[in-house]
Amino acid sequence: MSKKKAFALRVNEDMLMAIEKWAADEFRSTNGQIEWMLMKSLKEAKRDPKKKGE
Repeated sequence: MSKKKAFALRVNEDMLMAIEKWAADEFRSTNGQIEWMLMKSLKEAKRDPKKKGE
């Protein structure tokens, strides 16, 4: 499992509310939803992090 780092993120209130609702609909935490969204975007852009040894 990769090491996680804390990172402060500022988003507007409406965006955060939309992400919180989406997270609840998917049974994820807000943080988990944001991580999932970021990873999905990275994969679509073919910029996802490679595993060690790749």
